[in-house]
Amino acid sequence: MHIHILGICGTFMGSLALLARDLGHTVTGSDANVYPPMSTQLENAGVEIMQGYAASHLQPAPDLVIVGNAMKRGIEAVEYMLNERIAYTSGPQFLAEQVLQYRHVLAVAGTHGKTTTTTMLAWILHYAGIDAGFLIGGVPLVDTQDERLKKAFAHSSYLGSDKTADHEGYFVIEADEYDSAFFDKRSKFVHYRPTTAILNNLEYDHADIFPNLAAIQTQFHHMVRMIPSNGKIIMPADTESLEETLKKGCWTPIWRTAIASTNPQADWQAKLVKQDGSQYEVMFDGHKEQVNWQMSGLHSVNNGLVAIAAAYNVGVSVAQACEALSNFAGIKRRMELVGTIDDNGKHIEVYDDFAHHPTAIETTLDGAKKRFADNPNRKIWAVIEPRSNTMKLGTHQGLLAPSASIADQVIWYQPANLDWSVVDAIGNAANQQVMTSTDAIIKHIAAHIGDDDAVIVMSNGGFEGIHGRLVKALQQA
Repeated sequence: MHIHILGICGTFMGSLALLARDLGHTVTGSDANVYPPMSTQLENAGVEIMQGYAASHLQPAPDLVIVGNAMKRGIEAVEYMLNERIAYTSGPQFLAEQVLQYRHVLAVAGTHGKTTTTTMLAWILHYAGIDAGFLIGGVPLVDTQDERLKKAFAHSSYLGSDKTADHEGYFVIEADEYDSAFFDKRSKFVHYRPTTAILNNLEYDHADIFPNLAAIQTQFHHMVRMIPSNGKIIMPADTESLEETLKKGCWTPIWRTAIASTNPQADWQAKLVKQDGSQYEVMFDGHKEQVNWQMSGLHSVNNGLVAIAAAYNVGVSVAQACEALSNFAGIKRRMELVGTIDDNGKHIEVYDDFAHHPTAIETTLDGAKKRFADNPNRKIWAVIEPRSNTMKLGTHQGLLAPSASIADQVIWYQPANLDWSVVDAIGNAANQQVMTSTDAIIKHIAAHIGDDDAVIVMSNGGFEGIHGRLVKALQQA
């Protein structure tokens, strides 16, 4: 059938579009915000994308409209869809009914690290020869000569094998707590009914739809209620917000994970071999294996540990899971190196990172600082756009300056549509300043950056293409 997706360039909806195409449907879509990497991925896959939300995009009427959660009443295409009684559903419901219903679902939930951890888990399963389906809210980076892995991770989603009498079909899903659609305010993950669930962390976010942390905990517990007693919950130890959630009722066995130095009693432990997290040992029930990978930071180690545990729960050995992560290249927009300037004694690196919450900003910068610790002359520049809905509401104003304080130089971007002052929020924080245009940011960095520095650009949006523009300006400086 013909499926049209409203909001197709969102990370979830774009991935869903590819699954719908692989199910044999004709897929088209509309979006007002078309930017890479999702737009490029869809176009390369032959999915037609229409700019805006005109009623004409639904003429002639498709068989089904999948409505993204950014869609609201009053949008022309939404009003036309309702008035003409065109069949519609939410993305999570379509996924649950068409793909997940008869599979062993491995869901990765949490305020931070969902995309990275989902990718790690899917990578481990495929590396071990398990043809698992997956949906990731980002585009994987693939650095391998294995054609089987290249094919599976060519896009941000993969259909995988269905469950049969002789084969347990698996599907790895990034389980977002954001709402499903304007007509379904439940969290996306309530639709997924996982058998194996990673609860990676839980902090207050999405202030546009949740009034407080307790409201998010309620949604997490809705998912916990659905996890079968023969399933598994995997979560970091000593996470108060998650423990409070489970006190509401839990009927599923739990594995708790931790860095060994912080909790030697945890079921799964990671012992750092290098302080930047690029090498660590995994210890569980007598197993002791090592990961030596391209990632860094304690947050990456924690993400890797829960992914290894989840893979072990469905039959992958600890040794093979660690080997898989040692060959893991990461995903786009998570400390992704997007440009290197090597010229006349200069060596400047520009990274793109999706961090948009104070905790994510802090952990990303901490990981970068430890990663570059062997070069005392290297300074880290952080360029940050407060773009998420929670950031736009000013919910975390008091946490902004502390979250970025580990960087040597910080530039906050104040977009014109932000109705609170970033200048007031950061106060007189050392080495932190605010600029109101990306041109000014690029000009300032090009004039003041050191010959061996690194720039980390943080935003959950396109940020006016600042990454490529900055690399070009530094090359010409």
